[in-house]
Amino acid sequence: MVDAYMHIDVAVLRDFYASPLGQVVRRLIAGRIRARWRNGTSGTMIGLGYPIPYLGAFRGEARRIGALMPGPQGALVWPREGLKQSVLIDEEMLPLPDNSVDRLLVVHGLEMAGRVRPVLREMWRVLAPEGRLLMIVPNRRGMWARTDRTPFGFGRPYSRGQVETMLKDALFTPIEWGEALYVPPFSRDTLLRTAVAWERMGARITPGFAGVIIVEASKQLVAPIGKVRKARILADLVPVPGQLAGAKRSDKSQTDT
Repeated sequence: MVDAYMHIDVAVLRDFYASPLGQVVRRLIAGRIRARWRNGTSGTMIGLGYPIPYLGAFRGEARRIGALMPGPQGALVWPREGLKQSVLIDEEMLPLPDNSVDRLLVVHGLEMAGRVRPVLREMWRVLAPEGRLLMIVPNRRGMWARTDRTPFGFGRPYSRGQVETMLKDALFTPIEWGEALYVPPFSRDTLLRTAVAWERMGARITPGFAGVIIVEASKQLVAPIGKVRKARILADLVPVPGQLAGAKRSDKSQTDT
């Protein structure tokens, strides 16, 4: 796939999450992430895209933690104090060894990728055999993908079926699905104060129309084998006349000599 979309500048992402609406988004999505990874991780946790609003909650749990931010987007120094754990990267060549990541969180990543397949293959390469991938992607059926007032309105939104197909093609197995952001994407005090109620009501009344799709997936270690077709059994061997005639001529010539 060609570079159809440009990454959002990291400063735009930073400013959004500093806004009242962005803080509500962070709380709602962070709650879904924590629900998936209740026990956190004692191993290596990596975020790809713009994950820093969500990684902070795991800093005291993960043995190693890092934020990988694509070059076209730009990177922020994170955290502000202590050892820096963010780095600017080429999203198609992640600077990590094979099978080295226990938890891989992708936020504002897949929808901005110039070429999705190489990015997914890199995710597969670095994820440990028992690791987990968690992706948050804009839902093409939701209201958030239809406005450019938030970062979720940029890039390439997806349906659940599209996400599932891409994951399976990249040798991932979807384990659990979820959604978030039923609240409308507007910075109005009333909406922000009732965001949790919107989430509960939306999940019951309008499932499938949330702002983002959340999917957790595992890594396939063996490529799937297609259905095997049975070979047709011939009752008798059928000689090829031309080859048989040639063989007879050859035998006759040898006899003549």
